[in-house]
Amino acid sequence: MTRQLHLGGFQIASHVTHSHAAWRHPASDPNFLTPEYYHRIGRILERGKFDFVFFADLLATPIRFGNGIEEPLRRGTQATATLDPSLVAASIAAVTSKLGIAITKSTTYFHPYELSRIFATLDHLTRGRIAWNIVTSLSQAEAQNFGHDQHLGHDERYLRAQEFVETALKLWSSWDSDALVQDKTAGVFADPDRINAIAHDGEYFKTRGPLTVPRSPQGRPVLIQAGSSGKGKDFAAQWAEAIFEIDPTPEGRRAYYDDVKSRADDFGRNPNDVKIFPSFIPFVGETESIAREKQAFHNELADPISGLITLSVHTDHDFSTYDLDAPVEDIQVTGTQGLFDVARRLSQRDSLTLRDIGKLYAQGVLLPQFVGTASDIADQIEDGFNGGEADGYILSAAQSPGTFNDFVDSVIPELQRRGLFRTEYTGDTLRDHLDLGPASLTPAQRTAVSTAS
Repeated sequence: MTRQLHLGGFQIASHVTHSHAAWRHPASDPNFLTPEYYHRIGRILERGKFDFVFFADLLATPIRFGNGIEEPLRRGTQATATLDPSLVAASIAAVTSKLGIAITKSTTYFHPYELSRIFATLDHLTRGRIAWNIVTSLSQAEAQNFGHDQHLGHDERYLRAQEFVETALKLWSSWDSDALVQDKTAGVFADPDRINAIAHDGEYFKTRGPLTVPRSPQGRPVLIQAGSSGKGKDFAAQWAEAIFEIDPTPEGRRAYYDDVKSRADDFGRNPNDVKIFPSFIPFVGETESIAREKQAFHNELADPISGLITLSVHTDHDFSTYDLDAPVEDIQVTGTQGLFDVARRLSQRDSLTLRDIGKLYAQGVLLPQFVGTASDIADQIEDGFNGGEADGYILSAAQSPGTFNDFVDSVIPELQRRGLFRTEYTGDTLRDHLDLGPASLTPAQRTAVSTAS
């Protein structure tokens, strides 16, 4: 069978996603607090036969830039107003039947039992279409919202995440697939011999189990991650089935793809079971010049200070005191190290100032922009897909829902004509869409889960 492209649509349950210009765009729908806003996006993506819609999330109003919330709120930067994506996911599931729904939940500020129960419930309510984007959280502000004066260090966050995933996998397996009997005549609801307490007692978590939610359609959610540091890439290579990536350069995307696939192989996994999804923002036009006009209009709305506010959140480092007209300095950050490495690399390669990086960050958090006719954009996708950059792509919107509509109406038919993308869904679950097969663990993963205590 010919290798098929996978596609996701990026969202935050908010007024902006990657593009900080999006909320200011005259064509953007401002009603992000309503269910209809997300229903509309979900229906568009399902019409385009997308694998999933992906919700990122942050747990605090930005305060890192200048140690205040006034400017982030005034400028409407990322994370200034967000809904809980797990509830949005349930709402989207009610108006779609095939589209996968991936949501972000943190291993740093929640407990495995709570999240295991949420995801098992959502997997039932979506009939097997849910995914968990595993994050370790980014910033001091998030720590303070959960009653901690200090954020955990980068490496310790990943140690905690490791035990979190191992514990969640035990909980999702605590009900055998045939444990729920519901024999009305015999009066047997469930077979207790097929339901097991897990009795986990580890360094970070303790839980008796079993889960109160019977085994879900997928067995467990599809696991998604976005590791970009060395620790993060190792974690993703060990556990993730889909990986979200940001790099604006083809050479950077190819290097990431090769690196993570190699790490997956080192963990005893089939690299084909680890799907890598770079993200991009498309600007589609009937002609290239029309597409360029759309791009220029959008990019002009991007405010450099808004970008630097979000860069400060992502890196957990205050950039308000730096010279905006100087190159990006070589500094240590405690948040997302991979994104800062990309910013520093761009600054060095293209002689960009911090102001320039702030502008790029506001335009789309360093995502590449694919610009042109439907055929032009399909060319860029096909080149990357066949050129060792990606197993699929995550589409991020410059204005919502227009970007999704443009892509589904014009680029999807071109990808289908080339035989790169499905014309109909061939399965019902997200695992089906991603060609992952039944949920199972490699021997190395089974050993990690069985020895976690």
